[in-house]
Amino acid sequence: MLYKKDWENTKKKFTEYWNLENHDRPLVAITGIKDGYIPKKIAQPESLAERWTDTEYVIKSAREEFSSQFYGAEAFPNLCPNLGPDILGAILGADMEFGINTSWSKHTMHDWENASFRFDPENKWWKKIKEMTTEITNDACGDYLVGITDLHPGADALVSLRGPENLSCDLYDCPEKIKPAIFEIAEVLKSVYDELYNITVKKQQGSTNWMGVWHPGKWYVTSCDFIGMISRDMFREFILDELNMEIDWLDASIFHLDGPGALKHLDDLLAIPKLKGIQWVYGAGQPTASHWIPVLKKIQDSGKLIHISAQPGDLDVLLEQLRPEGLFLSISPMVNNISGTKYFTEEQAKDILKIIESFHHRKVF
Repeated sequence: MLYKKDWENTKKKFTEYWNLENHDRPLVAITGIKDGYIPKKIAQPESLAERWTDTEYVIKSAREEFSSQFYGAEAFPNLCPNLGPDILGAILGADMEFGINTSWSKHTMHDWENASFRFDPENKWWKKIKEMTTEITNDACGDYLVGITDLHPGADALVSLRGPENLSCDLYDCPEKIKPAIFEIAEVLKSVYDELYNITVKKQQGSTNWMGVWHPGKWYVTSCDFIGMISRDMFREFILDELNMEIDWLDASIFHLDGPGALKHLDDLLAIPKLKGIQWVYGAGQPTASHWIPVLKKIQDSGKLIHISAQPGDLDVLLEQLRPEGLFLSISPMVNNISGTKYFTEEQAKDILKIIESFHHRKVF
């Protein structure tokens, strides 16, 4: 791999991680700006929409970023064709608006009359994300990995179409409509994922996505951000069966558990036998990773993998309190309020790795 010279060893570490066999240390993703790197300016398209959809610009920007980065431990160069978190809803008929850092859907499903959730291969957003995936995969040719785009099926796709307020009311006004719709959307998810996966695996081994984790087979992030708004009973009634279907269909999955409002569903998630792990996202304005040790221990004690974002100040507590097996730490710096910097230097990243790599010599689990 052009931008990750030790990729073969990294693949072995990921295999250990999936099997809870990384006994020496947690897996770690950390990057830093290479020493002495001089950035190159990439000309931006004029419109926001073009910055998202111009595949040539996306590739040039990504290669510039990859060239600038030291990829430490299990971090690797990964380009996921991306039109935002509502792309599956757009494939189902919503429209898209683009901002600088994210996009959002325009809710087009104003009632349930004549609602349809079939896959339309002529949908413009499907054709665009397929085109981007194909072109990026052809460009990568082993230099970097190509991930599957950010798909949010089930209730999250319904939110893209209906809006969160309307869908919340629908759970009371027409609950009989929800579960069949979620299962119809699951069939669209399968069609979309399988076609994109088949494009990428022609030129790379295994799969990845926005979480930055590699698997030798067909893996994906399972998620439902909407569950933060509903009760445990509603989760079990409307969400759990389809989620189990997704997990059974994939070779492996880690559930993206987003925010304290979703923690009430943790026990039900941990009870799913085939679910490999939990990504705990504590959310903006919440205490950082080291403050969630009871949650993380509960996940670990259930035999599941953990994926969590951490800052350098969290490391002593995390390394002391948690076993390395099945633990993945995505490490980022605190934002300096004076300079606004959000990046490690290569030297800083290497120093942090030395701390983590030496820790197992001081502690026997």
